[in-house]
Amino acid sequence: MQKVLVTDAQMRNSLAIIRSLGKAGLHVTAGEATRFATGAFSKYCRGRIVYPDAKNPDAFADFMLKKVQEEHFDMFIPVTDSTLIPVIQRKKEFARYTTVPFPDYDLMLKALDKSQTLKIAAESGVPCPKTYAIADVGELKDIKDELQYPVIIKPRTSYGSRGVTMCRSAAELVTKYAAVSETYLSPLVQEYIPNGGEVGVYTLYNNDSEPRAVSIQRRLRSYPITGGPSTCRETIEYPGLADTAFRLLKAMKWRGVAMVEFRIDPRDNTPKLMEVNPRFWGSLHLSILSGVDFPYMLYRLAKDGDVSPVMDYRAGVKCRWILPGDILWYLSSPGKIKNLPQFLEITNDDIISLEDPGPTLGFVLAAMRFMFDLNEWKFIIRKPIENR
Repeated sequence: MQKVLVTDAQMRNSLAIIRSLGKAGLHVTAGEATRFATGAFSKYCRGRIVYPDAKNPDAFADFMLKKVQEEHFDMFIPVTDSTLIPVIQRKKEFARYTTVPFPDYDLMLKALDKSQTLKIAAESGVPCPKTYAIADVGELKDIKDELQYPVIIKPRTSYGSRGVTMCRSAAELVTKYAAVSETYLSPLVQEYIPNGGEVGVYTLYNNDSEPRAVSIQRRLRSYPITGGPSTCRETIEYPGLADTAFRLLKAMKWRGVAMVEFRIDPRDNTPKLMEVNPRFWGSLHLSILSGVDFPYMLYRLAKDGDVSPVMDYRAGVKCRWILPGDILWYLSSPGKIKNLPQFLEITNDDIISLEDPGPTLGFVLAAMRFMFDLNEWKFIIRKPIENR
């Protein structure tokens, strides 16, 4: 039986991967930095590994390299940036013992570094916000009075809207840029695109940079409400948008999974590129529910060299992330009485499942453990973008 190791078992996208590959008959082992992890309680999880916190990337990579060598995993799937990047940076070492079904680091960097992504997008004719690559505060002061406010400060490399900050004046821009620069190297300054809706194109590309799968989702709710991971979303048809995303990924010479995120600009009704996510996305379960089993397709692509395309999916499928995402959305949103009916709507969920109830218990146990962890609460409870 083929053995697959999946990291970040606390995350809902990791749970979706565990369920997908487990249902396909693979022996799935869940890894996390704690024993109490949502995905580790799935009935499709056949083994568990507790690894060093990826905040120390070298120690994490050393441990995982030894683990895949000793336990003979056929495939290793890191899920979040914190686990994926240390592995990709040492992909040649891991490749001696297992398959890591993600691009090499140089290609990954085209998506991880938003400056590179936006440059390729502009050259490919993909609409995107006007963006300024600023080296330091001194250079910022030379252009600050020429900008139209509000503007956004955006780290070149981050996820889940972390570090993204709105500025409504030149003085505020200088102050906040200096603060963001303490954590993120040379962040970008970007035109603010009013939110006329957020849509993602979810894809799988083969080794010849040809699309092999696609689904499109629109965001219904997010936490924080001003920008962050989706807490409820729906698959939709959006003519032409997949072709726009394909044009960008083809120019990047992409391979593997990717999510291309757009924001609809209500001023001209044009989808503007926000970012490319070069890994499995948080709303992965919805893509699978709509008929596109990305995890198993990636597995088969890595093993067989290619897969048959799945370019059709079911539109109108909804899925939410109630634990804790949609709860936090509801508690932080204005007009709670007005929002109550949609919050109480019964629909698919990323974690809760009668067919596989264990992860719900796993989440509760993990939440009890994290209750007294200040750093974990800071990770979960985030300020709205305009308040950062």
